[in-house]
Amino acid sequence: MGTLARWARAEWGLLYVTVREPLRRRGLQAISMTLAAVALTALLQYVQNRPWGYGPVQDLGAVRAADPLWSALLRTPLSLFVPALDLPVWGALAQILLVFGIAELCLGWWRTLAIAYVATLAGTLYARLGITLGPHAPFGLPWTDAQVVDTGPSAAVVGLAVFVGWRYGAYVTASAVTLAMVVEVLLKENLAGKEHLAALMAVGLLCLVAALRHRDGSRPRTARRHRWSGNCTGRGSGLPPIQS
Repeated sequence: MGTLARWARAEWGLLYVTVREPLRRRGLQAISMTLAAVALTALLQYVQNRPWGYGPVQDLGAVRAADPLWSALLRTPLSLFVPALDLPVWGALAQILLVFGIAELCLGWWRTLAIAYVATLAGTLYARLGITLGPHAPFGLPWTDAQVVDTGPSAAVVGLAVFVGWRYGAYVTASAVTLAMVVEVLLKENLAGKEHLAALMAVGLLCLVAALRHRDGSRPRTARRHRWSGNCTGRGSGLPPIQS
């Protein structure tokens, strides 16, 4: 148990501290966007299961690769919160509450929504590319997938889980989520599984950009620190240089 506890602390310690502080200070207000997303998803689930509500929800939030691109782009943000009709809604609600909640506490609400949208949009655009490539291409899709209704938070959840895991040092967790998505495609080669991989690729690019920005941003500070050390410890002071 001691070894397991040390591993858990090393894997999730920074994430735990980051999540705990805003929750302790602000309570549920710290995840207000997440709670709103859960409420919106539950509302859309209720509406789309009513005879009078199915059509409007499909018109506003259902994305298909066969749709015009402009229409799909307009519907994609809302499609993130439209639960898939063939899956239990409680799964979608739990995913949003857990993963969106952690991401909002760590990244803030607007970064969380931005990453979620990028992941979802990557899956939406991949579906069009895959159908264009055709079923015999390595990353292609059969033409029948063009009519599949593509909704739900799963791509966003996968993308956020990997980004937050990478950002806060939970590398095993991020790798496990990625591996699970690969296994999903190998066992059940469907549109949703391949869209998850597309979402992971998009989030991987975001991680790379964030890493490069962090590295470039740290260089001026390092250079300034070296110049400060040289000016304050050099010449004529008789003191040894500061080791940075």
